[in-house]
Amino acid sequence: QVQLVESGGGVVQAGASLRLSCAASGIILSFNNMGWYRQAPGKQRELVATITSRTSGSRTQYADSVKGRFTISRDNAKNTMYLQMNSLKPEDTAVYYCNANTYINNFWGQGTQVTVSS
Repeated sequence: QVQLVESGGGVVQAGASLRLSCAASGIILSFNNMGWYRQAPGKQRELVATITSRTSGSRTQYADSVKGRFTISRDNAKNTMYLQMNSLKPEDTAVYYCNANTYINNFWGQGTQVTVSS
């Protein structure tokens, strides 16, 4: 059974940092394309950052709104993906979800809440 478990969310003030983690079981993350998505109240889920599989070079991409502030990474030994979030803004407030996918599978975590106060 595949499980993706996010952690690290919380309530912080604007300008603070948080690191989200996505721990996986039942799959090997390095074989998957991975991503962080977020969904704010009343809005559609949006892509935040992605990292390709190790065989695809672990290339990263970011939404324009988080470029230069967020960093996605993967620790293959720990089978865990991270999202380092710096200089947080109130508009970053959302539930953050991790995603792992290949051409035949697509898995989601349950989400972790990030709230940034002004």
